[in-house]
Amino acid sequence: MQQMQADTPYIVKGVGGFYYVKTPEGLVECKARGLFRKKGITPVAGDRVRLAQEGGGRVIAEILPRKNVFVRPPIANLDLLFLVASTTQPAPSTLILDKLSAIAVDKGAQPVLVCTKADLAGPNGLREAYALSGLPFVTVDYAAGQGLEEIKEMIGGRLCAFCGNSGVGKSTLLNALLPGLCRETSGISQKLGRGRHTTREVEIFEAFGGRIADTPGFASLDTGRAGYIPKENLQYAFPEFGPYLGQCRFAGCAHRAEAGCAVRAALKAGQLSPSRYASYAAMYDEVKDLHDWQRPAAKA
Repeated sequence: MQQMQADTPYIVKGVGGFYYVKTPEGLVECKARGLFRKKGITPVAGDRVRLAQEGGGRVIAEILPRKNVFVRPPIANLDLLFLVASTTQPAPSTLILDKLSAIAVDKGAQPVLVCTKADLAGPNGLREAYALSGLPFVTVDYAAGQGLEEIKEMIGGRLCAFCGNSGVGKSTLLNALLPGLCRETSGISQKLGRGRHTTREVEIFEAFGGRIADTPGFASLDTGRAGYIPKENLQYAFPEFGPYLGQCRFAGCAHRAEAGCAVRAALKAGQLSPSRYASYAAMYDEVKDLHDWQRPAAKA
């Protein structure tokens, strides 16, 4: 997994046309050159940039090549996406989790399943659903101190974000990881000239040798805009399908009802998760009849 470059300036936050860039010398307030607007490109948090002097101040002169970019929340170069799900209250939706993990994989970010509320209900059902997926799975138990150190180690050297539907315990998890989170984000906001809790833009801060994107107001990725995956690419967004791709009888197999499908044979043999395959099938059916001109805009 590619790790971030420590000394490369990057955008911490963008507010009202101003961008705040972390450099080796400190935080710099600047604007972006007009050429980005002409090209229809918007700088976002996480962008690695080059700065230049212009008109008595510094401007963003170049956005370095992006590993990926998400529209909602607007963030670039994400390495890890922690998908927070609870064992109960609310019960987890494997379809939502699978959509989010597929978006992450499609964009080159590593999804990590984080299971909360293990003290209220056992995590075995959720763990079993992902046992064959190849995706990292972390169970958090605050009383036993389980899971937090594992998450901290994953964050090191990477840009990460947490997402999860309301009630799953994302805020509790972040507070357990970073008891000073509110103080840190408040302190950064004051440096940026913004009052605490007065904005909902993505803001990045450093922790555990890596970076965490604070995404207030975003419970989860907007799968309708950021998450369009063409039907031809969807099979690659489920890593556990990998060993069987290219083994089907027919080229271009959709893995739905075709004879001689290696993916469906693996499913029947118990080598793939039924719930994961069901999510693939549902997602495939959602996009199978879409034309390119119907693809949701996802440019940033």
